Amino acid sequence: MKRNTAVHFKRGALTVIAGASALALTACGGGGASAGSDAMSLFINVENTEIPAVLETLADGACASAAEALPLKVETVPQSNLDQQLQLKAGQGDLPVLFSAGNAPALTQTLAEAGNVVDFEEVLTDLDVIDNIEPAAISTIENLYGGFRALPFEYNVEGIWYNKSFFAEQGIEEPQTFDDLVAAAGTLDAAGVQPFSASGEQGWPITRLISSYIFRDLGPDALQKVADGDASLTDPEYVAAAQAIADLGAEGYFGQGIGSIDMATSENQFLNGSAAMFYMGSWFLSGLNDPEMNQIGAENVGFMPFPGVEGGAGDRSQLAANVGLPVTMNAKAVNEDTEGWLSCIVENYGSTALAQENRVSGFALNEEVTDVPPLTQLVQEQIASTETTVLWFEALFSAEATTTSQRNAAPLMTGSISAEEFMSMVQADLD
Repeated sequence: MKRNTAVHFKRGALTVIAGASALALTACGGGGASAGSDAMSLFINVENTEIPAVLETLADGACASAAEALPLKVETVPQSNLDQQLQLKAGQGDLPVLFSAGNAPALTQTLAEAGNVVDFEEVLTDLDVIDNIEPAAISTIENLYGGFRALPFEYNVEGIWYNKSFFAEQGIEEPQTFDDLVAAAGTLDAAGVQPFSASGEQGWPITRLISSYIFRDLGPDALQKVADGDASLTDPEYVAAAQAIADLGAEGYFGQGIGSIDMATSENQFLNGSAAMFYMGSWFLSGLNDPEMNQIGAENVGFMPFPGVEGGAGDRSQLAANVGLPVTMNAKAVNEDTEGWLSCIVENYGSTALAQENRVSGFALNEEVTDVPPLTQLVQEQIASTETTVLWFEALFSAEATTTSQRNAAPLMTGSISAEEFMSMVQADLD
C-alpha cells in the first residue's frame, strides 16, 4: 500500500512544550498504563462524545469478546486541560491504553520520543489489519505527527463546495486550474452572483486558500520547507500565493464587509444561495445534509479539490485534510488483550461510526452502510481515491504566528495590508 512519507514533522515549527515538562516526559520510567491490566482505558476530551459512543457500541457487539477480556473504561477531561493532564500522567507513568493525542502535535512527538506512543505502522502490520486504514488518513497523520502515531477516528478533507445550479446557469465547468477558478468567479460576478463566501472574522478560511495555492504551485512539502528554515514566507513565490488570493478580494468576489463575517453567516451565505462557492471541510456535511439548513438542496451541491496551478509542482489530487483531535495508544500497554481490542477497532470502527454517527473516519468500511447521504458518499470516494494529503497554512506554525496569520487575513483581502506585509508579519513570528 503506497503512502506519502515525503513530508516530515519538525517539532521546532510548533509551539513546544515547556522545557521542564518535556524533560519530565522524557525522563519518565518504564511504568505502563495504570488501567492496562484490567481495562481498555480511554482518556479523551469531554467534548468528543462520538468516539466513546462508537466504542461502547463495539463493546456490546463486534468487539464483545475483546470487551469481556478487557472492559472499556472511559475517563474524560476538558480539552483545555488535556495537554497538561497528558504531561502529568506521562510523568507519573500513568497513561491509559488509549488517549487523545493532545492539542499540540509537538506533545505527541515528545511522548513518542519517551516511548509512550505506539508505532502503528509496525503494530498494525504485525496484526495484519493496516489495510483497513485509508492511505490518505495515514498520510495526514504522518505529516502532522512525524509518523503513524495516531488513529483516524475522525477524518476530514477540505475543498470548495459549489452551487451546481449557478454553475449550470452560467455554463461553468468545474474549474481544473486556478485560472479557471478566477474566470468562473468573474462570470458569476458579472451575472450578479457573489462568487465566494468566507469568514474574515475567523481568518483561517482565507488562509486555507493561501496554503492551497502554495501547495498547488510549490508542491506538498512547501510549508514544511518553511518550518525547516529552508524557505521563507517572504520568498517571492510564497508572496505570490498570498497575492493571488488577495486579488480575489480586490475584485470584490467575497462580497462586502468580509472582516465582520462570522462562521455561521459565511455558512448561511452558501446554504441559502447567496454565494456560489465556499471553501470548507467535510465536517460541513452536517449542514449540507440538513434540509432545513440547506435551502439550495443537497442535489445542487458539488465538491471540488482546490484547482491546480498551471506549471505547479503540486496537483489537485493532493487533498487538504485533518484528523480532528485523534486518539493514540500507549506503547507500554501493548499486550494480547489490548491488541485484540485494537484489531477489532481497526476492522469495525469505520462502518459503525458511519451508520451510528454519520461520521466519516479514516477507517475503511468493513460492511456496507445503507442510507448514506450522497454528499457523504462523495466525500468517502474522495478519501478512498487519495493517497497524498497536505496540511493547512498554520499547521506547522507557532501559536503567535497562527494568531497573526488569522487576524490579518481579512485586512489582506480588503487591501488594508499588502501580500508582502502579510507574509512578513507571519514570518517574523516564525523567526
